[in-house]
Amino acid sequence: MILRTAFPTFTSAVCLAICCLLSGFISPSLAQTKVEIKGKKFYINGKPTYPDRTWKGNSIEGLLMNARLVQGVFDDLNPETVDLWKYPDTGKWDPDRNTREFVENMSDWKAHGMLSFTINLQGGSPEGYSRNQPWHNSAFTASGDLRPAYMSRLKKILDEADRLEMVPILGLFYFGQDQRLQDEEAVIQAVDNVLNWLHARSYKHVVIEVNNECNVRYTHEILQPERVHELILRVKANEKNGFRYLVSTSYGGGFIPLPNVVKAADFILLHGNGVSDPDRIVEMVNETKSIEGYRDMPILFNEDDHFDFDKDWNNCIAAVSSFASWGFFDFRMEDEGFEQGYQSVPVDWGIRSERKKAFFNLLREITGY
Repeated sequence: MILRTAFPTFTSAVCLAICCLLSGFISPSLAQTKVEIKGKKFYINGKPTYPDRTWKGNSIEGLLMNARLVQGVFDDLNPETVDLWKYPDTGKWDPDRNTREFVENMSDWKAHGMLSFTINLQGGSPEGYSRNQPWHNSAFTASGDLRPAYMSRLKKILDEADRLEMVPILGLFYFGQDQRLQDEEAVIQAVDNVLNWLHARSYKHVVIEVNNECNVRYTHEILQPERVHELILRVKANEKNGFRYLVSTSYGGGFIPLPNVVKAADFILLHGNGVSDPDRIVEMVNETKSIEGYRDMPILFNEDDHFDFDKDWNNCIAAVSSFASWGFFDFRMEDEGFEQGYQSVPVDWGIRSERKKAFFNLLREITGY
């Protein structure tokens, strides 16, 4: 009798949920993960990251260890350059395969203690470093509208990150591609469109990097160091139902943030490219804390192309010793194979190269995963 009474109730609830889902009342991506900042620490779902974890006398609790994986939604809209990115096994480029394989490897990264990654809606140099960028990789049209194919790929990544309780650092613009937007109004429109897209899906696990290395070759003045804080403030002002996105921007390797950004940002992004002495990493953190406008807030390296993971003192360890999060930037160097590099397209998103293995092994040791 009890079973007969309970069963119809259960069935009705399931049917109601299915009907609501099909009719659009329930979002297919039921956001469950929320990132917050309390003082110098990142929190995920109300708990500090790496709770109670120390490593070699250094507190890890509250850090956000990460990697630069900016090509997760990459495509090339220039037919003259798209063949540069063809996969070695198929002889053609496939943006959907790129995103699918990204998503397939996310749980492995998390299992090694990586809680965050930087992804960018205009990517990064698919050659590692490039002065000229004839390819066209942008989630934005010239007027700042969102390209549906890019956002569909992004949704797959953000949904999986939400499920895994990871925190994507979503970059909006990249130098060499920002000129794809026709004017400053288009840049502003693009920012608003991304934020509204995120809000509409109730994502709360994403933080924003307005642009990668704002002091490097941007076309639009609002993306340059003197004015980029205007976009940071615009992001902060876009609030829905009492929630807004945490936001910052980054500078080139070794550069110390300027006061206008430090005052406006929720967290500080540093880059270690060009910094070959780990002691300088420590100095960068200390110098950042002395900038006007600094208060208790997280300091996070989200790009550094130095490795030496087998040594007792490297850029990663130096950052951790200063209570700064660190991010692995890996690209395919000359004559290296497909398995190398996380920025060079096409990307092998697995942990198969010796360099990737060394990073993830150290990360697992530091984080205790």
